[in-house]
Amino acid sequence: MRAQAMRAGTMAGDTDGGSAEPLWRAADGGGAVAGGGLAGLLRRAAGGGSERGLLYVDEGGAVTVQSYAGLHELAGRMLAGLGALGLRPGAEVVLVLERAPDVVPVFWACVLGGLTPCPMAPPQGDPARWAARLEHVGRLLGDPPIVTGRKLLTALPSLPGRTVALVEDLRDTAPGRSGLRDTAPGRSAILGEPSAAHQGAAGVHEPAPDDVAVLMLTSGSSGDSKAVPLTHANLLSALAAKAERLACHPGDVMMNWIAFDHIAAIEAHLLPLSMAASQVQVEPPYMLGDPLRFLRLAAQHGVTLTFAPNFLFGEINKALPPPGDPELDLSALRRILSGGEAVVCDTARRFLRALAPYGLRTGAIVPAFGMTETCAGSTMNLAFPEADEDREFASLGPPIPGFGVRIADRDDAPLPAEVEGELQVSGPMVFGGYAGDPEASAAAFTGDGWFRTGDRGRLSDGRLILTGRSKDSIIVNGVNHPCQEVEAALGALPEVRDTCVAAFPVRRPGDDTERPAVVFTPSVPLSDEEGVRRALVAVRDKVARVWGVRPAVILPLPASELPRTALGKIQRGLLRRRLDEGEFAERQRRAAELTGRRRGAHLPPRDGAERAVAGAYADLFGLRPGEVGATANFLELGGTSLDVLRLKQRLRRDFPGRDLPPTAILRAPTVRALAALLEGEPGQSTPYDPIVPLQQTGEGTPLFCVHPGVGEVLVFVNLAGYFSGERPFHALRARGFGPGEPHFGSFEEMVSCYVDAIRLRQPAGPYAIAGYSYGGAVAFEIAKALEGLGERVDFVGIFNLPPHIRQRMNELDFTEGALHLALFLDLLAPAEAGALQPALRDLPAPRQIDRIMAAASKRRLAELDLGRDQFAAWVDLAQSLVRAGRSYEPSGTVASVSVFYAIPLRGTKQDWLDHDLRKWDDFTRGENRYLEVPGEHYTLMNAHHVDAFQRVLRAELDRCLRGR
Repeated sequence: MRAQAMRAGTMAGDTDGGSAEPLWRAADGGGAVAGGGLAGLLRRAAGGGSERGLLYVDEGGAVTVQSYAGLHELAGRMLAGLGALGLRPGAEVVLVLERAPDVVPVFWACVLGGLTPCPMAPPQGDPARWAARLEHVGRLLGDPPIVTGRKLLTALPSLPGRTVALVEDLRDTAPGRSGLRDTAPGRSAILGEPSAAHQGAAGVHEPAPDDVAVLMLTSGSSGDSKAVPLTHANLLSALAAKAERLACHPGDVMMNWIAFDHIAAIEAHLLPLSMAASQVQVEPPYMLGDPLRFLRLAAQHGVTLTFAPNFLFGEINKALPPPGDPELDLSALRRILSGGEAVVCDTARRFLRALAPYGLRTGAIVPAFGMTETCAGSTMNLAFPEADEDREFASLGPPIPGFGVRIADRDDAPLPAEVEGELQVSGPMVFGGYAGDPEASAAAFTGDGWFRTGDRGRLSDGRLILTGRSKDSIIVNGVNHPCQEVEAALGALPEVRDTCVAAFPVRRPGDDTERPAVVFTPSVPLSDEEGVRRALVAVRDKVARVWGVRPAVILPLPASELPRTALGKIQRGLLRRRLDEGEFAERQRRAAELTGRRRGAHLPPRDGAERAVAGAYADLFGLRPGEVGATANFLELGGTSLDVLRLKQRLRRDFPGRDLPPTAILRAPTVRALAALLEGEPGQSTPYDPIVPLQQTGEGTPLFCVHPGVGEVLVFVNLAGYFSGERPFHALRARGFGPGEPHFGSFEEMVSCYVDAIRLRQPAGPYAIAGYSYGGAVAFEIAKALEGLGERVDFVGIFNLPPHIRQRMNELDFTEGALHLALFLDLLAPAEAGALQPALRDLPAPRQIDRIMAAASKRRLAELDLGRDQFAAWVDLAQSLVRAGRSYEPSGTVASVSVFYAIPLRGTKQDWLDHDLRKWDDFTRGENRYLEVPGEHYTLMNAHHVDAFQRVLRAELDRCLRGR
């Protein structure tokens, strides 16, 4: 690793910023004293006799409080627990933790023991991607131990040979084994090898200034992340300089809602702690679930300092609080640091003007620049907005004390003011080189010790102005996504020609955040309009499902028009310049025409309700309000199951007193139809119809899919989009979700109801019927009934279900059924459900519901907008389906079935296939097909597996409907 340069760099026109030593040793204003490194900060905050500390706000909004003294004591106990791993000071520990109350004490346990914590974002559903990340970090750091939570452990991929500790076990370390014993400065106490006087206790390590305090991973979603070692000297220098620039003091209250795998969260935790000031730690899903919570929490807790990227200002501008709200007092809010993406001046000014009546100061927003490699915010514009009157994007201010900034040419020679060049930085808060990557470290620094940021900019009146970025990443809502990662995922799509895809960031005028632009060559000729349209939709939906944002531009080009270097690399910068200059305007118009063709003629919204719904669609799908007409269709725009729930919440806010069920949105997906529904009489009920049309375009034989055992059809929304323009896709929903709807009394009643509904929708065959899990048995009976009426059934799809279900239905008593629903809804991990089951058995049903809701993921409950009573009613409905299935025994035959099999609930996939699924052969007259699909029983159609599943399904469906 390259040695840390201790000289602070100079900014054009400034004198030398000074050495690191005074910042490492000296106290600054509020008390950021360096003795003992970071651990010294915690000891002083804990020992000051103050009750100040941390206030945690969880995913459901519940609040817990922890004093700094309590944090110090808990971290000491956790250090003793870490001692059992036999680690020495300096050893890395990967923290795969989700909640701040878990991350913070484990972080400090590592710091107290001289270990180096390395926070990582928890897994989000894609095991292969996560396995690659963990393997990469393991190679980089030498297979360090991992600390995670019991719930997260079930989501981690297999980690042979890796040591894994549970935060719950560390938290339960006996109080008498506090682990807080001192060693001589600079000596290496051995964790796990305590002296006789301290049985089981680990040592508190006294660090040297250049000891690494924390490892942060760059580009958090990439398997090729680099590890940034930040030393005690780096962090303490940065804290002292920031405290001075922001005039921090012990009376401050700082609020953070950024996850701890991001350097901004580390900064927002350490800065108030260095002052012994209070801090509010909010779980990100709670904050982002409703942007107004940012304001309400700030007012409720008297927050004086916080952080918000530009996109949050934009979201709050769209959802302003009601005028004159007496509880919204923002007069204490002194500074809102804003970084991670450019601050759009118009967006920020609208935010400040709108909130001025609530006491927010005109100069509250502080545009800032910082990187992981510079310990976060390192330049700050305290003169905004006055200093940026005529700018589109805010300048980023002068550097904090000790931080050097220069603009350099290609030869690393400093450039004069107002001349654009590469931004290079130096100073005691700048890291010394990447861990385990000498080549990247060498490339990152100039010959005279300045760090190459990868950004381009200029200096104007001593203030930094960024003009572009040479690094290959896309920032979406403040989160970095490497372009290579986006390109790799899109290149794996069959609709995209391999090695012919480029992704890069664009920001359209007026947008609050960057969005991806994707330029690619389809795998079909550009003259194949339907094939190109499918490719455009596939690219759009892949980006939306995996990264949570829709591309601003999707442009199909012939391979010959993709500019490449002499080595064959696509030149993203040149593509972006040509796009900005309008060179591809005609091709963009054709692409927009292809994707928009199915929407029909553009009809402007005709009243306030339609304009409100059109605005909600525009926000949800990243479109301009004028682009969304009255005929715009939620499903044709690429709406996902999660988008249904987001739209539901948005409409409830825009139309007070109206709370539509998700199926109402799916049944009225156009702007006009949904607006009319919202303007209708509240409480007006509609007759039960089991069919929910999820996709209505295309001339092919319609596909009817029966719900799984939970009765709901949202699970099919992502799948249905792939059939756009090909064939209608209808889902069958159980009876009992609507007010006053009775549950089905028997399996036969359900089948009869569904057969009648299908024939009403499609009077004659051939038919295509499928069912997921429990719905597979229902689909078989529907097909058998249709054949009995003399109709052809050319496709019967069974999604991961054997023909004999009675035994499983008998196992699903109330407890099993409630946990089954919780698993299907992703409220609990399998290990959590298994651990909870024995404790539920002896409780009455209402208490079981209470216990499950208490253990359920608050983030997921918020996403589903699911309350306790709703969950209880859903359990009752699912139990009615279980009761109907207890008398079911398959009989008779159909022509054949196509069985799609995934990892089962129990046992191996091969045993599941051989001993259970192949029994379908007893109930068909012809040869069956057994098709393997990725994922597990509950996940085979989630966002990470639906691409692969739909390919197998559509190919098999085509084969069957063509005559086998």
